Amino acid sequence: MNESQPSSLPAGFLWSATKAGIKASGNPDLALALAPEGATAAAAFTSNQVVAAPIVIGRQHIAASDGRVTALLVNAGNANCATGQQGLDACVTSCDTLAALANCGSENVFPSSTGIIGVPLPVEKVTAALPTAFAALAGTEEGADSFRRAIMTTDTKPKSARATVIYKGKSASIFGVCKGAGMIGPQLGPPHATMLVYLFTDIAATPAQLREALGPAVEASFNSISIDGDTSTNDTVLLLASGASGLTLDCDTTDAFRSALNRVTQDLAHQIVDDGEGVTHVVTLHITGAASVADAQAIARTIANSPLCKTAWSSGDPNWGRIIAAAGRSGVIFDPALASIHIGDQPVFEAGTCSPHFDEAAAHAVMLQREYTILLNLNAGQAETRFLTCDLTHEYVSINADYST
Repeated sequence: MNESQPSSLPAGFLWSATKAGIKASGNPDLALALAPEGATAAAAFTSNQVVAAPIVIGRQHIAASDGRVTALLVNAGNANCATGQQGLDACVTSCDTLAALANCGSENVFPSSTGIIGVPLPVEKVTAALPTAFAALAGTEEGADSFRRAIMTTDTKPKSARATVIYKGKSASIFGVCKGAGMIGPQLGPPHATMLVYLFTDIAATPAQLREALGPAVEASFNSISIDGDTSTNDTVLLLASGASGLTLDCDTTDAFRSALNRVTQDLAHQIVDDGEGVTHVVTLHITGAASVADAQAIARTIANSPLCKTAWSSGDPNWGRIIAAAGRSGVIFDPALASIHIGDQPVFEAGTCSPHFDEAAAHAVMLQREYTILLNLNAGQAETRFLTCDLTHEYVSINADYST
């Protein structure tokens, strides 16, 4: 068993994109993916109580089809959220139209939307553009690239990652694409500016096997990042398996497949944070010595979403007081007298107070780097976590102050 970076896309899928006229920019805004022979599927959705129409319909379709998907339809520029019955009807109409083109059941079409909340989806634009997008479907690099670009909103660049699994002369590829730059504080669960993630693989697997692989991969990647702490109404992660490679997911290939999937999801998660709105610094919060992983995650998320911490990071200010204060209000019980904090390799806090080895200039120098790690050791147990976040800048405020206009 071995893994390496692949040079080809997974077999059994076609991709395309076109301009439906939804984005004010006039850029491509309608993306399709097709599995002509069908694909098994697993999905994770936002835990926000307010959900967009495609989340409602997507959940229904995954359940009704027993995890079988033939076509994926994504529109960008309109979230189709908080649009009432009209929004649900628009989503169903879009799926019905694509199902007729793909010669499959409507329940085999998976919808996604991203964009502004509360604006009715111009479904007539979607249905009018679908035949053009369907005719352009291709299993080529160009087709896949057009798909990943069309789903972008405030992203500054397209995002994708790949991996492959090789076993006894057979190989299966994984190709992942995503969008997301703001409104990123995912809290995803299994069949429980937005983050959309689509993972395509040509391994043969059942929906149950895909769910078992997707859950841990999501937890270690997309559930361990935050740009602004806002959980979107549309967050979706979809994993599709065409089975076209001839390699089967079984006891011999499970570990390698999960390892490859984890590499792809963690790569994509990093790309999302790195391309965050106004981001100038990417910060890894490494929480160690926790009593449980849940405790480590709670502390990391609280620090990651603290405006005081995030603004300090934007200027490279080694204000360790904000970090330990955020940890202290996380709801996790720990003894500050036992905790320590390092920024990069620089000690800044220990034994309940400023470290005697604190070198403000050296810590500042670390924080001027594009990426660095803040290590908080609670000395309360053996559990740990890594959580990826970023700074908060004037540019983020400017982007989001004017987003709807």
